[in-house]
Amino acid sequence: MQKVRKAVIPAAGLGTRFLPATKAMAKEMLPIVDKPTIQFIVEEALASGIEDILIVTGKAKRPIEDHFDSNLELEMNLKEKGKDDLLQLVTETTGLNLHFIRQSHPLGLGHAVLQAKSFVGNEPFIVMLGDDLMEDKIPLSKQLINNYEATHASTIAVMEVPHKDVDKYGIINPGEEVEKDLFNVINFVEKPKVEEAPSNMAIIGRYLLTPEIFGILENQKPGAGNEIQLTDAIDTLNKTQRVFAHKYTGTRYDVGDKFGFMKTSLEYSLRHPQIKDDMKQLILDLSDEIRENEKKTSKKKEDK
Repeated sequence: MQKVRKAVIPAAGLGTRFLPATKAMAKEMLPIVDKPTIQFIVEEALASGIEDILIVTGKAKRPIEDHFDSNLELEMNLKEKGKDDLLQLVTETTGLNLHFIRQSHPLGLGHAVLQAKSFVGNEPFIVMLGDDLMEDKIPLSKQLINNYEATHASTIAVMEVPHKDVDKYGIINPGEEVEKDLFNVINFVEKPKVEEAPSNMAIIGRYLLTPEIFGILENQKPGAGNEIQLTDAIDTLNKTQRVFAHKYTGTRYDVGDKFGFMKTSLEYSLRHPQIKDDMKQLILDLSDEIRENEKKTSKKKEDK
């Protein structure tokens, strides 16, 4: 059995939900407090035992490459000033086995993954999407690798979502639960109508795939949004070899839209050693202010 040692991180999206901030800045470089979102993904890959990482980029994504490169001038400045803690922070992302490739045309997630064909070769690999930050005792990517070592089959991470939101996700039609939190999959559906969804178990941005997926992606016709959908290709793969769904029970932070991003930033700030106390006090102050404003608004309505 081949070891899972490679990961692919698609990062070529236009980031339209965060305009105008992402007009000339990679969405993946937006920070959660003081760390770019993509660094969380890379750290998860490394913690899962991944040895080589390919980041699929696009236009205006050069800052991603710069972030993971050395900045000798900055490093020398911090060293001379004895700021060893900051020096450690800026050097911990250098020296990794990171590779980059451009997706020239934004034709969908499936097309982005197809760009990794030469990098992956004939090996199983992990796809990690940057919109989802995962927290668990065992990293989610490692959980998928553990499943692969037992089944030798592709495994997709899923999580229950509110039924009203199923049209935002790839959804599985689950079959038999072969062991705790591991399901056979009857079929996969990309962004189904709410009334037509086979379940509320949604794909959440971590995929362990066998290399046969590339042959399918090369011939995949555009699907939802007129894009090459990875979910459609996985559904085709499921017709020729088993594809499992692993139900994730840890914490998921969705940073793919403004509210999710701000919510994640707030929760992380409440744990950040340098600012957590100030953030707690700020929240208390704002809560008092909100309550006071609500009382004033209520009184004005009563006076009318």
